[in-house]
Parts: sequence; C-alpha cells; structure tokens
Amino acid sequence: MSALTEHERAEQADPSTGLERPPGAAHLNAAPAPTSMSGRQKLVLALLLGAQFMLAVDFSILNVALPDIGRALGLSLDGLQWIATAFALPAAGFTLLFGRVADLFGRRRMFMTGLLLLTAGSLVGGLSNGQGMLLTGRVLQGLATALATPAALSLLTTSFPEGPLRRRALGLNGALMAAGFAAGALFGGVLTEGLSWRWTFLVNAPVAAVLLVAAPLLLAADRDRARVRLDVPGAITVTGGLLSLVYGVTRAGHTSWSDPVALVAIIAGVLLLALFGLIETRAVEPLASVRVLTKRTVGWGNLGGFTVFAMETAMVFLLTLYLQNVLGYSALVTGLVFGVPGVTAAIAGVVGPRFIGRIGAHRSLVLGLAVQAVSNLALLALGTDRGTGLTLVLVTSAIGFFGHVYGIVAFTVTATSGLPDDEQGLATGLTTMSQQIAFTLGIPVISAVAAARTGASTDASDLLAGMRLAIGVDVALTLLVVVLLAVFLSRSPRGTLSRRPRAAR
Repeated sequence: MSALTEHERAEQADPSTGLERPPGAAHLNAAPAPTSMSGRQKLVLALLLGAQFMLAVDFSILNVALPDIGRALGLSLDGLQWIATAFALPAAGFTLLFGRVADLFGRRRMFMTGLLLLTAGSLVGGLSNGQGMLLTGRVLQGLATALATPAALSLLTTSFPEGPLRRRALGLNGALMAAGFAAGALFGGVLTEGLSWRWTFLVNAPVAAVLLVAAPLLLAADRDRARVRLDVPGAITVTGGLLSLVYGVTRAGHTSWSDPVALVAIIAGVLLLALFGLIETRAVEPLASVRVLTKRTVGWGNLGGFTVFAMETAMVFLLTLYLQNVLGYSALVTGLVFGVPGVTAAIAGVVGPRFIGRIGAHRSLVLGLAVQAVSNLALLALGTDRGTGLTLVLVTSAIGFFGHVYGIVAFTVTATSGLPDDEQGLATGLTTMSQQIAFTLGIPVISAVAAARTGASTDASDLLAGMRLAIGVDVALTLLVVVLLAVFLSRSPRGTLSRRPRAAR
C-alpha cells in the first residue's frame, strides 16, 4: 500500500485536535460531531465528575490533619510520611494495570469496585485505633484511586464522542480536579478543627455510597468481551517497577538522595520498567499495546501532562511554605488564599475546550505549559513584605492555575484522542499514571533543590534563597518541555505540521 499523500493525511486529520486520525477513521468526517448533551449524558457526566472530584479531595484532605493524627495515634514525623506513602504507592503503582484491566473486563465493574474500596478504606481509616489500621485504610484508598480514576476517565471518554462534547466534558473534569485538590486542604482544616481528624476519612463514605447506588442506574452495563488472557509478566514488571520507583523517590524525599535503600529501589524500578517494555514487544496479548505506547500523541502528551502536574504541585507546596514560614500566615488563611486561583482554574475548565477546538489540543498543551512557566517566573520576585508577597502569590497563582488547568484538559484530549474505545482504559490509565507519579516526584525533587540551598536554616532570607532557586529550576524544566513539545508534538510523523484540513478550493 502506498504512503498517504499530504492531502490524504489532511483529510484524515481530527478537527478537534489537529492530529491525524488512526487508519480507517477518515469516514468519521462524514457525520458532524454532536454539540449538545442528552439528559442521560448530563446525568452520567455529573456522576463521573462527582467521583473524580471526591477522589481529588481525598488526595489532599489529610494534609492539614496530619499533626492531629500524629498526636492521636502516637506517630512520629517519620511515621506521618507513611500516611502519604501508603496512599501514593498503590495509587501510582497499580493505575496502568487497572486501567488496562478495565478495558478487558469492564469499566463499570472496575469503577464500582473502586468506589466500594474507597468506602471501606475511609471507614477503616476513620475508625482506626492504631497505626496499622490507619495505614491499612490509606492503602485501600490508594487502591481505590488506582481502580476508579482511570475507569471513570475512560467511561467519560467513551460516553462522549471525540469533538466538542468530549472536550467540554474533559474541561469540566480538569476544573473539578483542580478544585478538588484545593478544596481538600480547606475541607481538611474545617473538619479537623470543627469535628475531628477522623472525619477527613469518614466524609468519603456517604458520598461514595450515593455514587455506588447511582452507577448501575446511569452507566451502561459492561459488554461481554472475547476471552483474553492477562499479560501476567507485563503486569508484574510494570506494577513492580512503578511501586519500586515511587517508593525510592518518596523515601529519598524524606531521607536523602544518597540513601542507599532509596537508590536501590529507584534503580530496580527503572530496570523493571525497561524489562516491561521488552516484554510488551514480544507478548502475544500485551498488557500495553506497543502501538499505543509509541504513538506520538500518547508519548509526548504524557510528558506534557507529567510536567503540568509535577511542576505546579511542587509550586503550590513551595508557596504554602512561603505563606506560612516566611510571611507567617496561618494554615486556614493559606488555604483560603488558594481559593482565588481555584476560581480561575474553574474558568479555564469552561473556556479551555473552546480554545482547544480552535487551535488544537497539542498547541493548547504547549500554551498552557508556557503560561504556567511564565507566571511562576514572576515568583522569583518574592520577598518578606507581607502585603507585596501575598499580592504577588494571588496574581501569579491565578494566572498559573488558569494555564495549569488549560494544560490538563489539553493533555487529556491529546493523550486519549485517535484511539478506539477498547484502548481507552489503557490511554486513561497512562494519563492517570503520569498524574500520580507527577504528584509523587514533583514535591521531593523541587524540595531537594530548595534544601540544597537552604540547608537546616530557618532564617527567612535563607528560606527565600532556597525557594527562589527551586522556582528557577521549576520554570527551567517547564520551559524545556514547552520547547520539546513545540518541536516534536506539533509535527506529523513525516515532519509536517499537523493542522486543520483546509477547505477545498
């Protein structure tokens, strides 16, 4: 078969992303994509967005409650970090596996199993009377995230066809995700001060129960699929590799990057992931299709998504320290400060899909990252004056969060477009994995940069110097990825820029 001409490639381009469709998909141009949702689609969207919001809140709600938990259960500072690690390990380690399993054995089934696990984990954690029981609850919540997040996202992408409706749904998903992370800190403070730290766990249970009742009523039943054998060697190596890598990075962030146990875990993780890649090239029924893994939009899109999440998560962490340790604001005031950029994040989720429809998802991803980087660049001017510092944080965060959520939506559209429905679980598993690993890597890496300059000093000027260095590294890494995406993601496989098809003359 002869290679496609440039005109034929243009005819196969997806107008919603500016990217080429997979072979055989050109006929989709014959029918315009719908632009309005049915009543049932709106209910499905509300269900899935509610679940994603709850999972995002669950990620951050415990942060403010950690000191109270430590005092109640006798956990040391080193012990408290295991509350975060117990969640991060399963959440990142099992996401890709569970995303693909959802493709093979049913997305609704995996989604509901995740909600059931979240309910159980929340009850176990909230009712715990010891460290072991609490950590068990947190592990169950991490597994629930790994099960429910990619399943919910793949249910969303398969419930809405590529085009305006899917972009709108993903825009709202990105906005609520960002809002959930911000709201988690606020809810955690209110619940801990007003009731008890236990309610930072227990609050999930009634919400998850309502979603569990609604899911079988609104979501289509899983279709019977051809009998498929699970790629066990691939499942073992990718899960083991991710678990080892996340553990190593988390441990290094809390001990030091010269910790031999952390270094061995990181090296083992890299080797296992390399072995996973080799296994997938030879497996008859691979866990992750090599065609998908090497797809330009999937590979470069996930690099962009990883950067969007890792660099902004680290920036929020740095600004939290700045507001409290340098300017002297309380935890509650700090949480309220981040409510302002939460508003612009919500706006980005609403208007972002329209921009993506006009300029394409890949250009939007580059633009969102660039806005995030430039807004963070202004933070190099942070000082010790409370009024000026607070104003600078509010303005730059508002702009940065707009770019952040715009980038999240563009990343999700880019990394899930042009794939058939039976591979959406793998695609959303990859996007969720990038997100979870970014959360795990971003803060320890950028914090290590700041600590290298600050050392053990608690002096405000030393803290500021370390933060400025970390901000500079954050911005430099983000701009590097902006350049890489602009060069490689914006080009077609034959080196020509992907663009919307032009009307026939």
